[in-house]
Amino acid sequence: MTSPAPGSRNAAPAPAPSTAATAPKPLTKALEDAMFAKATAPLGKMFLASLSGGAFIALGFVFMVTSQQGMGEWPVGIAKLIGGVVFSVGLGLVVISGSDLFTGTTMTSMPRLSRRITTGQMLRHWGVSAGGNLIGSLTVALLIFLAGTHATNGSAWGMVVLDTTQAKVSHDWHQAFFLGVLANFAVCLAVWAATAGKTVADKVLAVAGPIALFVATGFEHSVANMFMLPMGLLVKYGAGAGFWEGEALTEAGRSLGDYSSITVGAAIWDNLIPVLLGNIVGGAVLVGAYFWSIHRRGAEDLAKS
Repeated sequence: MTSPAPGSRNAAPAPAPSTAATAPKPLTKALEDAMFAKATAPLGKMFLASLSGGAFIALGFVFMVTSQQGMGEWPVGIAKLIGGVVFSVGLGLVVISGSDLFTGTTMTSMPRLSRRITTGQMLRHWGVSAGGNLIGSLTVALLIFLAGTHATNGSAWGMVVLDTTQAKVSHDWHQAFFLGVLANFAVCLAVWAATAGKTVADKVLAVAGPIALFVATGFEHSVANMFMLPMGLLVKYGAGAGFWEGEALTEAGRSLGDYSSITVGAAIWDNLIPVLLGNIVGGAVLVGAYFWSIHRRGAEDLAKS
């Protein structure tokens, strides 16, 4: 008996694609392939993908700041949980759009360990990604400032920015480093989990948990800070007298002098540098190299991959 010809009325319908999550071993290979593609992409494409990556993470932080206005009376755990969940919008957009995030691309340690790329290619990608993320983040910060968002709700929005920025520049150097390790440990696990998903809903839900964890707990993410620290500096040095007379700041008894620790030097030395280094360890070692050693080391097809 012959089978129905393809396209005929009696042909059996094609099976629906599986929505089951990818198993760990093929997932590791798929993520390594994705990191290889990122590290070997044309320079222009790499840079453009990084611009949107920084901008989307900045938008996630914008949403987080908005959610924290007037939350002083709430239990601190619930307030932070809400902030963490809404922040996950940023990484969700990065994953779905195929944008490039420096913290995630530290997992190019995987194709490097498989000898598919050189150390130079890996470091070039890190540099381009970090630079593009910075420009994207700064662009959103400037747009938000020019829009006057910091002065909304009686300057409550700007006060959240200032309080958050001040907390970020108040860490000891070693503390900022380890907070960076933990943040990118969580972020790269979120990317890992999202890669296992087959649908948009899978990916968004996979991202939400680890991202809410790191934000709510107060871990430090270098790309997010590329938005928040400049935003804090813009508000501190650029906001007019009307901002400082806002109802939220007045009721809290805050003035410009209360934010003396927010400086360019503190933002760079006390936060961005140690956090960025910690992010590299968290992503490249604790996630990328770790899972590569479990699922890819000694694979039969390694030399052909």
